[in-house]
Amino acid sequence: MKRRQFIQSVPVAIGGMSVTAYANSPLLSALTAALYETDRVLVIVQLNGGNDGLNTVFPLDQYATLAKHRANLLMPESDILVLGGTNGATGIHPAMNKFKELYDEQKLSVIQSVGYPSFNFSHFRATDIWMTASDSKEFLNSGWAGRYLNYEFPNYPVGFPNTTMPDPLAIRIGGNVPLGLQNIGVNMAISINNTNDPLNLTGSIYKDPATSDYKGKELLYLREVQRQTDKFGDAVAAGATKGKNLSTLYPTGSAPGASLANALKIVAKLISGGLKTRIYWVSTGGFDTHSNQVVGSDRKTGNHANLLKGVADSIHAFMDDAKLLGLEDRIAGMTFSEFGRRIISNGSVGTDHGAGQPMFLFGKKVVPGVIGKNPTIDPNATANSNIPMQYDFRSIYASILKDWFCVPQEDLQSVLLKNFQALPLFDPSGCIPTSVHDENNKAGENLLYAYPNPFTESTTVKFETKGDHTLVQIFNNQGVLMQTLYDGDLAPGKYDLPCDLGQAPAGIYYARIQNGKLQQVKAIHKVR
Repeated sequence: MKRRQFIQSVPVAIGGMSVTAYANSPLLSALTAALYETDRVLVIVQLNGGNDGLNTVFPLDQYATLAKHRANLLMPESDILVLGGTNGATGIHPAMNKFKELYDEQKLSVIQSVGYPSFNFSHFRATDIWMTASDSKEFLNSGWAGRYLNYEFPNYPVGFPNTTMPDPLAIRIGGNVPLGLQNIGVNMAISINNTNDPLNLTGSIYKDPATSDYKGKELLYLREVQRQTDKFGDAVAAGATKGKNLSTLYPTGSAPGASLANALKIVAKLISGGLKTRIYWVSTGGFDTHSNQVVGSDRKTGNHANLLKGVADSIHAFMDDAKLLGLEDRIAGMTFSEFGRRIISNGSVGTDHGAGQPMFLFGKKVVPGVIGKNPTIDPNATANSNIPMQYDFRSIYASILKDWFCVPQEDLQSVLLKNFQALPLFDPSGCIPTSVHDENNKAGENLLYAYPNPFTESTTVKFETKGDHTLVQIFNNQGVLMQTLYDGDLAPGKYDLPCDLGQAPAGIYYARIQNGKLQQVKAIHKVR
């Protein structure tokens, strides 16, 4: 992690010119400057293991159906904290009372049923998909955040650090640099466990002249990495010395979330210490709750409750710190896990790998409230049934890039590699468009239905679009994409699309439309 005095004289070619890469070169500083200067920071909180979304955010309007499917672990309805603005339809786990406080302070957004077509239930593969923003059958060696940082700083690591960007582009705290912060073999971040800088490499790097063969080139590269690492180590140590923490709410000792809280304390200290770092990545584990998810008769307690409490308490303390430090306007954060859990609990008082999950966005600038509808709980769910996807997780990424980091619409596809529709998830100010998310919660506006429903072989999906990019899909009740009926631009109006499921087994399927910020999911029933 230590980097000092990077690149004394390494020749590189940029735009057909040979440039000697001095860190203080005006030409190189211009070439390595960010495309869109911003002091905004994104904090990514990874929940390792696959969080049970239906034991985190509850569809209270379908409590009886959920109780039928989760008779051995669902807590009494009276224990669940009801979220305001939902007409009593949506609640949150009582262990996340600190998230409820953030929600009431309008600093928390709950995004319902986030996923992707054809879910993968392997921890490793599913994590890669979330980190790279790939399709389920597409393998990428670059992460979505790494590609963004490469977009902003296209010549990295050549010429870094420099006067424009003297600090690490991103920092991973408490683990190796994840794939999400890599770009085609290049770490766009550094990894730290603490803010100490015990190793000073000055004077130990340049020993003998490098030879002119391939061995010499490799030696020069290693020397670059050493110097850059040490220089960034200096920046982290200096930022930590200058920065501070003011909140007294961080969990400590053996309290749930103490390790996550310690990582977030470092984040707050480094931001307050003046680092220009764009992205911080922290994580916490234990969410693979196949058994003993609740303990004893008090089902609001237990392993999962402790995990959720640790996340909520730590992030709440971090946001309290940000407020006391005067940093609230600059910070936004998100949580994600590699997948959710199945609708039906298992015989071990736990839940198995599933599909969609709720995501949380936190910060003063997020559009607060619940985005989307409660997931549909199929009364006839089987052990393999999953909640239907409402939002593609890459739409969340698109929203962060476009409306938080100010990436122009025309450049989003170069980062996400496909045209994913952004959602209005942030306060409309600065670079952010003036739209808000209320359209998706309009009462009584039906954008999508099928006729006939139920049907035996085929039906017609009828939908209304407001214009522009419109996506219409059919999923089965395991979250697997069956058909894409339409994906492209349309003029405003009402349309019909044929949907043939003649070869599919009888059961519940889901039709989904996304039209910019608007989305709806409707159940359709194929009978014999």
